[in-house]
Amino acid sequence: MLRFAPSPTGDLHVGDLRVAIFNYMVAKQKDANFIVRIEDMDKERNITGKDTEIMDILEKFALPHDSVSHQSENLHIHQTLAIRLLEEKKAFVCTCTPEQLDADRKEAEENKVTYRYNGRCTSMGAEELHKLKEEKTPFVLRIKAPEAPIVTHDLFKGEFETAPDEVDSFVILNSDGTPTYDFASACDDMISGITLIIRSEEHLSDTPRQTHIKTLLGYEQETKYAHLPIILNTEGKKMSRDDDAGSVKWLFEQGFIPDAIANYLILLGNQTPKEIFIMPEALEWFDLSTLSKSPVKFDIDRLRSINREHLRRMDDKRLSTLFGFADADIGKLAKLYLEEASTINELESKINPIFTPKDFEGKWSAQMHTMEDIIQNAPMINDFNEFKAHILKESGLEGESFFTPLRLILTGAEHGPELSEIYPLIKPYLLEVAS
Repeated sequence: MLRFAPSPTGDLHVGDLRVAIFNYMVAKQKDANFIVRIEDMDKERNITGKDTEIMDILEKFALPHDSVSHQSENLHIHQTLAIRLLEEKKAFVCTCTPEQLDADRKEAEENKVTYRYNGRCTSMGAEELHKLKEEKTPFVLRIKAPEAPIVTHDLFKGEFETAPDEVDSFVILNSDGTPTYDFASACDDMISGITLIIRSEEHLSDTPRQTHIKTLLGYEQETKYAHLPIILNTEGKKMSRDDDAGSVKWLFEQGFIPDAIANYLILLGNQTPKEIFIMPEALEWFDLSTLSKSPVKFDIDRLRSINREHLRRMDDKRLSTLFGFADADIGKLAKLYLEEASTINELESKINPIFTPKDFEGKWSAQMHTMEDIIQNAPMINDFNEFKAHILKESGLEGESFFTPLRLILTGAEHGPELSEIYPLIKPYLLEVAS
């Protein structure tokens, strides 16, 4: 069982999408279930509608899941398990005030030591709970620190130990009764029977705490880990949501298509048998263990190149639908511009001027008006050379006074692919084009 567990607190990050793709692919290869869990416990940071947006994105990338849930649905289970740990004396009630904890942190800083919980409330058990609730005294639940190092086996980081004092007696239930991230995540993974967790190395420090939680709850099933190296921006720093290219939504807005984005994210830090592929092809050879163990840099120019190739390979009629047509010839027309364009937006900026009213003002105004009249009254001519000869004869124009206005009236631009290639694809729309 594998899972993808995004938070609805912002736009889906490309790193998170990469995690989703890898979880899906490995689940598919292992014939295991793949579930989506929306981690929505942080009510203050949740953004309305982001959960739906995340699911829509997964659908665009053809990442089917066996089930989807919101973490908040398990709130009662989280609370029940936390109380169980308290009753078993594996957790304790903590009434330390923020001021006391701040003073402890300040003292640790002054002594130049790492802050650890000082154990002030360790002896407060379940018997204290009812009294505190009656007195309305704020409290949290803390798990007791482990007595031995926590050993983690990770596909990329290898085996490493975390000392008990590094895990510490951390909070598992907040004063408002909601679980902390580590507790909720560990409980949900345990409930769902997650056997392999693929996630960013940002979560590496969470793993020992979550392992400790599951151990104290008596969970015996082995969980394997693969913490993916982070993605860097062009400056070599960790790519964040503040980086435009870090947002999947932004990439869509720029005209990148799902097949190309998935292709690039699978390619990133990987040795693949070919550069251009779709996910079903990658399923045949993808091997998580061959990924680079070092951080990888996001190269928008390489993504542009990959996007261009996917647009080139797209079915002509399907490509035309991106510009409001259902005509294979318009798809072929768009592909003529792929030498100078690499995204849907850039293609749109080439295609739209062909089918919008032309600007008859400026240097070539008179010549364009002349050509417009000739084209509107001309018979249907299939061959471009015959069409050109007809306009030449009827207009009396020649040289630049002929070719530049002709290109402008047919394409709305002074430069572009050969008109002899464009004309056969737009001739059914000629009266609309030349106006």
